[in-house]
Amino acid sequence: MTHCTPANVSDEAGLIEMLSPNLDYCRTQPAPLPKITILLDSGYHPDLLPSALEHVYPQIMRKLQFERSAKPSKVEKAAVDKTGFVPVQARWVVERSHAWMERYKSLTKNFERPIANAKAQLNRRFIRLMFKHLAAPA
Repeated sequence: MTHCTPANVSDEAGLIEMLSPNLDYCRTQPAPLPKITILLDSGYHPDLLPSALEHVYPQIMRKLQFERSAKPSKVEKAAVDKTGFVPVQARWVVERSHAWMERYKSLTKNFERPIANAKAQLNRRFIRLMFKHLAAPA
């Protein structure tokens, strides 16, 4: 799922804005199913999100949980004999996707005025990327 916001929208507000129209999925899931985990980076404040989301859908926190994606410590890096940048597996998927999208000048310079056009461009680029990966020889 892609969601575009203006640059002046905070991470938390953007997440709430993205989840709000998609809460029907959470409402239709039976309660005994495992919770959906949303990984967050250090830009988010997981302690503030539940109360804001409860205003939108009161039972949502029964079905969602937030987990902060931790950076590896120096001790953990030393254990695997690495120094400097070490990608975190779950976060690397997002960072890699951002890097792929930066190859398209129209997305990096974002000349689109309406945000809906920017989102359409982003979705179009991801679809093209998926087709290229699916068509690649094995």
